[in-house]
Amino acid sequence: MFETGEYVVYGKNGICQVMGVTTMDMEGIPKDRLYYILRPEGSTEGKIFTPVDSQKMVMRRLLTREEAEELIDEIPAMEVLGVENEKMREETYKKCIRSCQCRELLRMIKTIRFRKRDRISRGKKATATDEKYLKTAEENVYTELSMLLDIPKNKMEDYIQDRIRTIRTTKA
Repeated sequence: MFETGEYVVYGKNGICQVMGVTTMDMEGIPKDRLYYILRPEGSTEGKIFTPVDSQKMVMRRLLTREEAEELIDEIPAMEVLGVENEKMREETYKKCIRSCQCRELLRMIKTIRFRKRDRISRGKKATATDEKYLKTAEENVYTELSMLLDIPKNKMEDYIQDRIRTIRTTKA
């Protein structure tokens, strides 16, 4: 179980703080079933109630600062997503988003950026689907990394690029 005060990633809701655990006094709901009370990050009044034993929505602890830094360092070696069938591209992106795993989201970001560069080099535009999922993945990952590394979210992309450049320079 997660502790009161702990921050978690809760599905597509993103980062939430566990405000407590309670039961629900509602018709048709077992009186002994426990629910987390979650407050989405950035919200002062919003609350989400989710069963402690739910298997429907991914809920995980935040990475540690060290894990976040290691993950950023791994980006150059991360493989892009293998999408064999263009018709499955959006489903692959959705699967990454639903996983709530930073590594998968970073792989997706890397994949979309490579794809975007390739399309532009061939005189084509980035697709609306790619842009939509890139924005979602960046929002999810940058919010978590920003919180862990104490760097403003709007500076995360620059921080990551600088860190990768530094790694490449030291290896050269």
